[in-house]
Amino acid sequence: MWNWLFKKKKPDEMKFLIVGLGNIGSEYDNTRHNIGFEVLDQWVKDHDAEWDTGRLANVAKFKFRGKQIVCIKPTTYMNLSGKAVKHWMSAERIAPKNLLVVTDDISIDVGKLRIRGKGSAGGHNGLKDIQVHLGSDKYDRIRFGAGNDYPKGRQVEFVLGKWGELESIDVALQKDRACKAIESWIVKGLNGAMNEFSG
Repeated sequence: MWNWLFKKKKPDEMKFLIVGLGNIGSEYDNTRHNIGFEVLDQWVKDHDAEWDTGRLANVAKFKFRGKQIVCIKPTTYMNLSGKAVKHWMSAERIAPKNLLVVTDDISIDVGKLRIRGKGSAGGHNGLKDIQVHLGSDKYDRIRFGAGNDYPKGRQVEFVLGKWGELESIDVALQKDRACKAIESWIVKGLNGAMNEFSG
């Protein structure tokens, strides 16, 4: 299922690709659907790194615990995120087990995180496109609770809407936890991060 990835060169086991999902444009700032961007913005800033413009994505690179970290925020818009993920996995020779996607999830309450190693896209168009391009649903992800307090048929408006004032307090705390969860995943692997941070 990953045959497309390493036809000529083996993966670099010391390199990790962290993907934050979201939409480009100031009108999407502080919206539920852009929490993947916001988590990566905070984590990259915490490590004194900067974003550069790359192919299909904004890219930041730095070292963490002796590992080479590649962070991307796809500039393709959410529904076409898979094209950027596939390109950067191939360009940077990322092993599938070293891919982590940070995304919003309306099936999880605000203030909660879940870490998983596989599963369906759950109706999330960004994850759907990633799975189409990778040919697999077996990749690690941090799912950031976006809540689901919206009237029937208003899901799109909800995820593209901004956080409520009270929610923003929980969101700020969970962004800190999500950054720590990324680091735990890099150091301890999927199971270690799941045990420490899910919930």
